[in-house]
Amino acid sequence: DAGSSVDEMEFNWDEYLEDTGATAAPHGSFKHVDTSLQNGFAPGMKLEVAVKSDQNTYWVATIITTCGQLLLLRYDGYGEDRKADFWCDILTADLHPIGWCEQNKKILKVPEGIKDKIPDQEEFLQRALKGACSAPANLLEGLHRGKNPLDLIAPGSRLELQNPRDSLEAWIVTVVENVGGRLKLRYEGLEDSDKFDQWLFYLDPFLHQVGWAAQHGYSLQPPSAIRSLRSEAEWQEILKKVKEEEEESSVPTDLFKDKPVIGVHSFSEGMKLEAVDPMAPFVISPATVLKVYNDKYFMIEIDDLRAERPSSQRYVCHVSSAGIFPVQWSLKNGLNLSPPPGYPGQDFDWADYLKQCGAEAAPQSCFPSLTSDHGFKENMKLEAVNPVDPEEVCIATVTKVKDSYLWLQLEGSKKAVPDCIVSVESMNIFPVGWCETNGYQLRPPRKAIVNKQKKIAVVQPEKQILSSRTVHDGLKNQELNSSESVVINGKYCCPKIYFNHRCFSGPYLNKGRIAELPQSVGPGNCVLVLKEVLTLLINAAYKPSRVLRELQLDEEAAWHGHGETLKAKYKGKSYRATVEVVRTADRVADFCRKTCIKLECCPNLFGPQMVLDKCSENCSVLTKTKYTHYYGKRKNKRIGRPPGGHSNLEVAMKKPNKRRKRRKHFFVHKKKRSSASVDNTPAGSPQGSGAEEEDDQDESELSHSLAQDRDKRKRKLRTFSFSDDENKPPSPKDIKMEVAEKLQLDSNPLEWSVADVVRFLKSTDCAPLARIFLDQEIDGQALLLLTLPTVQECMDLKLGPAIKLCHHIERVKLAFYQQFAN
Repeated sequence: DAGSSVDEMEFNWDEYLEDTGATAAPHGSFKHVDTSLQNGFAPGMKLEVAVKSDQNTYWVATIITTCGQLLLLRYDGYGEDRKADFWCDILTADLHPIGWCEQNKKILKVPEGIKDKIPDQEEFLQRALKGACSAPANLLEGLHRGKNPLDLIAPGSRLELQNPRDSLEAWIVTVVENVGGRLKLRYEGLEDSDKFDQWLFYLDPFLHQVGWAAQHGYSLQPPSAIRSLRSEAEWQEILKKVKEEEEESSVPTDLFKDKPVIGVHSFSEGMKLEAVDPMAPFVISPATVLKVYNDKYFMIEIDDLRAERPSSQRYVCHVSSAGIFPVQWSLKNGLNLSPPPGYPGQDFDWADYLKQCGAEAAPQSCFPSLTSDHGFKENMKLEAVNPVDPEEVCIATVTKVKDSYLWLQLEGSKKAVPDCIVSVESMNIFPVGWCETNGYQLRPPRKAIVNKQKKIAVVQPEKQILSSRTVHDGLKNQELNSSESVVINGKYCCPKIYFNHRCFSGPYLNKGRIAELPQSVGPGNCVLVLKEVLTLLINAAYKPSRVLRELQLDEEAAWHGHGETLKAKYKGKSYRATVEVVRTADRVADFCRKTCIKLECCPNLFGPQMVLDKCSENCSVLTKTKYTHYYGKRKNKRIGRPPGGHSNLEVAMKKPNKRRKRRKHFFVHKKKRSSASVDNTPAGSPQGSGAEEEDDQDESELSHSLAQDRDKRKRKLRTFSFSDDENKPPSPKDIKMEVAEKLQLDSNPLEWSVADVVRFLKSTDCAPLARIFLDQEIDGQALLLLTLPTVQECMDLKLGPAIKLCHHIERVKLAFYQQFAN
């Protein structure tokens, strides 16, 4: 565009949101996008899975969560214990629907890890499978195995589209393009012309699988707009060809199971109402019910009082159609109602108009109830289809919200258009980042400042984190071999992140503000979803800058993800810091849990698993003091500023009500915390320091009584109290050490939890290193894979301590091979 001052390829949503001071509309508000990401599997479904230790046997597993072609599974019998959860790729793993083993004479056998919990296998299976829902067989076997149902609508697929001018007619359309469920459709018989192409989301109520018209008694014929382009004989020949090729081009019928169900309406011909023309949704006008087809469909026409109408604006509706309102709706909401063309005068009055037309207003009961509980607010940003040019998807700003309707200002469209009126349930609006994720060009704003220089401190070289999830990849052949394999065709891969409001919120987060957060965020692009989650948490803090400081990347921290700049405002100051997020779905659960622990709240406060009744961590019984004793950060560094260098947390001083031209920054050091900094704040009160001047205060200035409590805690720590993923797991049996340093183990180290590994180290002369193993969540399986180079690199140990540690690890390995390897 001549008027555009920015290269389309350079547009960056993060920069743009910061420059405009706006926020992105929440992902959870776009229900049609949420539905499109579902893969047909659902948490709670059961299937039969090959047992990893014995591929000739199978056992029943339950789906914990889904993410694209990935399933997080747990063998039945583990209950609430998450330590044996594992990810499976539907395309490669040995997965089958319930009953497959019996049909194929395969063996169902309890895995070794839970054998002692299930004395009677048959009785257990009868109880576990009673009323259970099996995973769909068609998604586990055959051509559709592992495919997202949405991807089955490939170019060349055929569907039936109801005539928008006559709902009793339908004609076949071919899919030209599928962009994240938004389909470019071409009428069958017009292969060489795109003049009549249409864009519709696949869940549109007027779109159906082939054969729908015949099943419901509707006529199958081309719409009047294209009927004259071919002879009747040619149309019949096209229809015959479609029926012959129906099996090749058909789309699975269950793909449309989530479509909105069209209810029964109560409109009558001649009734008056207010309406928005979907082809030009810029004004609200008086309209008339022109025709009633049946109990589901009716046609309305935008009123035009001129003697010679240049065109007729009429279209088919159903009871849930967007953009139809009762008489006086505009007046009650303080909105302008555009008088019909040819109406005498400018002051439109419904009472006079109804009397003049001799018509009645459609009663309120004819219209669907409107809601304001949808998450959209003024000044939010999103992506929206340009109604004048459906090829365009533009940046949109919410300028007004009334009940279930938004007024959107489109930015960057080739031709300027007025604010569009859309329903919050419109399938022509999408969350920020949708175009980029689906590889479609988003129209950028005409004037935008992008790629601005930011004064963000450089983080030191990357380090690999050593977590049990990473190391397990070498032992669990059904888990993913690399994090990169989780990116599925460049599409959304992050599951929903739930805010579990009942869980313990810790010393940093305000319980009241947490309760106001949405129930969930996502699914969507991992980086975008997690960035939104962290932003919500920062804003829900007593002191947002303090939480931002806790989350920021540290020079000493292990880097294994993706850096994102987050902001916090506190006491008139604006803070920014680089925060690490993960890019792929297999790391989301671990990332959420570690972030929760970093913020000293319940590890289940937010994550891909919803806590329904009781939290597995039993966090409701813990006070802030007790909880930070288990999950708090007890570091051995002194309190205060680190020697030299800067943190990457910035604070910007702003003058109110003035446009920013130049931002001045100064850096705030991230304080090191020690065992003395364990939080003792009473429940419900603010904790920590947010402003820069408060950050300079020494956190160790606690009251005498709190100091005594801290001393007691230190004495307790010598006996090592802790909690990990299993929430106080059972201790391993006593470890016997012979004089010749030959180790005799009473339990298999492959089954050791993080807590068990820490206890073992506590019994050796490497006890000071136990905290590293706890922080990096190294369990028994991870322990057995450690080598000297790995220990040196990932634990940042000098050669002497590393050799001493590896000596004890080799003793465990030797004992494992001698006692348990067979």
